[in-house]
Amino acid sequence: MEKTYRAVLVGTGGIGDAHVAAVASSGGRVSLVAACDVDAARATAFCQRHGIAASYADYATMLRAERPDLVLIAAPPSLHAGMSIAAMEAGACVLCEKPLCASLAELDAIGAAEARTGRFTASVFQMRFASSNAHVRGLLASGILGRPLVAVCNTLWHRDAAYYAVPWRGRWATELGGPTMSQGIHTMDHLLDLLGEWDEVRAVADTLLHRIEVEDLSMALVKFSSGARASIINSTLSPRQETYVRIDCERATIELTHLYAYKRENWRMTQVEPADPALARAWDAFPPDVGSTHGAQLQEIVRCMDSGARPSTSGDGARRTIEFLTSLYKSAFTGGAVERGSIRPGDPFYAALHGGLAPKRVKA
Repeated sequence: MEKTYRAVLVGTGGIGDAHVAAVASSGGRVSLVAACDVDAARATAFCQRHGIAASYADYATMLRAERPDLVLIAAPPSLHAGMSIAAMEAGACVLCEKPLCASLAELDAIGAAEARTGRFTASVFQMRFASSNAHVRGLLASGILGRPLVAVCNTLWHRDAAYYAVPWRGRWATELGGPTMSQGIHTMDHLLDLLGEWDEVRAVADTLLHRIEVEDLSMALVKFSSGARASIINSTLSPRQETYVRIDCERATIELTHLYAYKRENWRMTQVEPADPALARAWDAFPPDVGSTHGAQLQEIVRCMDSGARPSTSGDGARRTIEFLTSLYKSAFTGGAVERGSIRPGDPFYAALHGGLAPKRVKA
């Protein structure tokens, strides 16, 4: 008989609903037994709305009382690393919202806790887990599309003053970054999932509108190990919102246009003329459609807990993206190109995403 894993949720804001829906889609493999929030009234209301048995206002108390198999972390970003480590030390595995941690140093602390406890912490990167993405990634790997040559990766979103009025947002210490770390992280992780290892990044970051400490715009040029080149924009300044990934290969262009989630219908391919019917057939052979949801990622977490395997968004699978974002910030704040693997202990950017060099801005 398959085990049902006991899960608890910490953080009952808007993204908490996505975790409840993910558990509901698990086919009984995960049971959400408790939720926690520092706002006790909000935690109680959340649990009543979703039929969750126990409500807590203290995280450590919930871990001791519930002894969960899995902790779902949806608290503010600066708490993620400490909460992940505490959960693993309490015997639980972790699925944590992005950004997973505030630095490569924190990521290594998470890795040390994984080694010490035998548990794992996986980052929420649900864009990887749509069935259509697996299909497109397979086509790219097979070579049928030809070599990837040029890519575009845009997270063009809009956030207003009310969004940044939330006390923990817009600050390096608590939000951990602007649209690079808080919004574009999903799209950039998706691009890395499709194109593989990157070698070098050159970037700029600026704050053009909002009265916040962190950036509201970043732009980057990336060289991949395959030789492909990509341009990236991350923005919270864009009234017409769009998430866009485009990869131009030798034989075809593939595009994905959406906002916060996607399915098969959001992809399209344009072939070099004359079109090849065999390539069209290969493109059209999409599997049954599963969208880019938390539930799709939770299925992998369950499989890994069953088998003792490491989830693909933990360990090195998380480090590639965190290292890339750290390198983007280092390039933006130093003005030079940054190579993969060059940020090590002793580098100020190893300990902090901004490396102590972010412009000094006062949040209104």
